[in-house]
Amino acid sequence: MVRHTPEFLRARSSQLSLRSLALEQSMASRASPAAAAFDSIDNTTDAKDLKPEDFTKPYCDFMTANPTVFHAVSYFKEQLAKVGFKELPSRENWAGKLEPGGKYFATRNGSSVISFKVGKAYKPGNGAAMIAGHIDALTARIKPTSTKPTNNGYLQLGVAQYAGGLNETWWDRDLSIGGRVIVRDPETGKTTVKLAKLDWPIARIPTLAPHFGIGMMGHNNRETEAVPIIGLDNTDLYPSADAANTSPQTPLGGIGSFTSTQPPKLVKLIAGQIGVSDYSTILNWELELYDYQPATVGGLDKEFIFAGRIDDKLCSWAAFTALLHSKDDEDEGIIKLVALFDDEEIGSLLRQGARGNFLPITVERAVEALSADTDTTFGPGLMGQTFANSFLVSSDVTHAAHPNFPQTNLAGHSPRLNVGVALCVDASAHMTTDSVSMAILDRVATLAGTVNQRHMIRNDSRSGGTVGPMLSSAMGVKAADVGIPQLSMHSIRATTGSLDPGLGLKFYKGFLDNWEKVDREWHA
Repeated sequence: MVRHTPEFLRARSSQLSLRSLALEQSMASRASPAAAAFDSIDNTTDAKDLKPEDFTKPYCDFMTANPTVFHAVSYFKEQLAKVGFKELPSRENWAGKLEPGGKYFATRNGSSVISFKVGKAYKPGNGAAMIAGHIDALTARIKPTSTKPTNNGYLQLGVAQYAGGLNETWWDRDLSIGGRVIVRDPETGKTTVKLAKLDWPIARIPTLAPHFGIGMMGHNNRETEAVPIIGLDNTDLYPSADAANTSPQTPLGGIGSFTSTQPPKLVKLIAGQIGVSDYSTILNWELELYDYQPATVGGLDKEFIFAGRIDDKLCSWAAFTALLHSKDDEDEGIIKLVALFDDEEIGSLLRQGARGNFLPITVERAVEALSADTDTTFGPGLMGQTFANSFLVSSDVTHAAHPNFPQTNLAGHSPRLNVGVALCVDASAHMTTDSVSMAILDRVATLAGTVNQRHMIRNDSRSGGTVGPMLSSAMGVKAADVGIPQLSMHSIRATTGSLDPGLGLKFYKGFLDNWEKVDREWHA
């Protein structure tokens, strides 16, 4: 980590203790200062003056209210609109729609979003301070035909694992369902997308009692033994006298409809939730199960956050909120940008993933629009200049030092909770961080009043990947990988520090506000 004197570290520890008390008072109040700040954001405050504890409750509220990637993007769009960001539809021409001092965003697939501010002193060829992360998480998605035969009186739901969903941590959890529903208006013929989210748990994957001698940790078939139960139907025990003469009921939505392939009770619940009465107008849906338990603080001093989907709605939320809080000074000449992608957990290969062209083409189209009516000619040369003057912070959660498995920790390279972000290094280039980018971000931390830790895996461990290498190589920009530490990565429910969302926000804001200054220190 950045080297500090013992006096600094002792003072830091004292500050964290005082913040624990402040956090307890903030969580107990009806509205925290940060909650109010989301409606009226002050863009004049320096990163070093932000209080991490002010952002604990807003983060927990966000996590509880937005369980799916579609809900998260909807939330981000709503917050952007509140503070004056304008949407740039990808199907439209952006010419004449961008100007220095403007604030904009674009989405793709309803599951990825890029938001950015153009500096008031921007000139074509100037660089961009970019942060990129992902908002998808391990989950269990509803199968295209999710109806299953009644099994010993249980109604079950056909689901498929997304990335490592349905792992052992999914057993015996209160699971609800949410996502997006495709609906056609029979009067206008228009097709729209509606978001759905049930407000109680409807599913559970039950374990088998240990008395039967079948292990429940790592030995189970996810297709046959991890099937959620969603209700009961014991009508087969009480057949009616005229059952044999009863004609089969017409399925909801009619024969051949999408809803005819789904559990009728689930169709009725989802339709009621989105205000649809004609089931045949539901053309399809992307629904998933999620841990219903709300995000909460925990620990003796409320120093932890326990939540589902921390990987990675943690770094993403902190980076996004940092952009909202970033400065709008008159002399700023760069673009400040945050890109949040879908599909990272499955390789980022789809168009809404980081391997798609969403980020490079968004920057290119923005620079093209901003260079119109200037003396600068748009083309490959201008884009090469823009990317050469830019810097990318690839941000994904990283592993905190583990108290119960010390053999996985690497001395000096295992970050702690509630200290600060970690610069992630990998000798085999699974991460983008190098000596230059580490020096740059350590300087950012100094200006932001934060502490940078270090993370590196042991030689006998396997490294995960991030969106950093694919984006850095695609655009040719300088880059580093930064992560907020967490425990229990890829569990249905994980742990981070209660100050870590705010500490991450301070660092990201410090980067967005100071990249131009730090870059000049290298290239005066």
